[in-house]
Amino acid sequence: MDLDILSSLPVCVFGLGCFGPFQQHLVNSSWEAVKELSKLGLGNDMEVQLRTLELPVDYREAKRRVTGIWEDHRPQLALHMGWTPLPRIILEQSSKNRDCWDADIWGFWPEGSVCLPGGPDVPESGVCMKAVHEGAVEGVEAIFSPDAGSYALWGCAALINVPPLSRRLPASLLGRAL
Repeated sequence: MDLDILSSLPVCVFGLGCFGPFQQHLVNSSWEAVKELSKLGLGNDMEVQLRTLELPVDYREAKRRVTGIWEDHRPQLALHMGWTPLPRIILEQSSKNRDCWDADIWGFWPEGSVCLPGGPDVPESGVCMKAVHEGAVEGVEAIFSPDAGSYALWGCAALINVPPLSRRLPASLLGRAL
């Protein structure tokens, strides 16, 4: 699947701010960027229903909510936003289903450090992130990554890691970049 899904109308797209505040990050840049994206919308030339949701850094709750989104809304595209300490957006093509190395806000790790039990070892996004990379916004460096961290990603889902907020990279600019 590629970005042609946006031409089939109407389209339900979820922008998931993954995740809320965590560790020393009281403000999560990924959620701030998703809120800006929500204000901007996805353009007037498409009938796109954009929904946003902030997920807590809680593996069990995030799994419950994301599963509910797929079952209840059947989105054509789900944009999962993560956080990176690097000063650039990272567009992830694939991920690892194993080795979840960070505990959530409750100190919980998924059993066996697996994001999606029974899922593939290297889930691939059906979204061509190289094509997304070609449409990058001026003023925001974006890089393509063929190998994300431990995050279950497949089908019509995409993972985009967002840098920390700064004077050079305010939420408004990151939202436009999304």
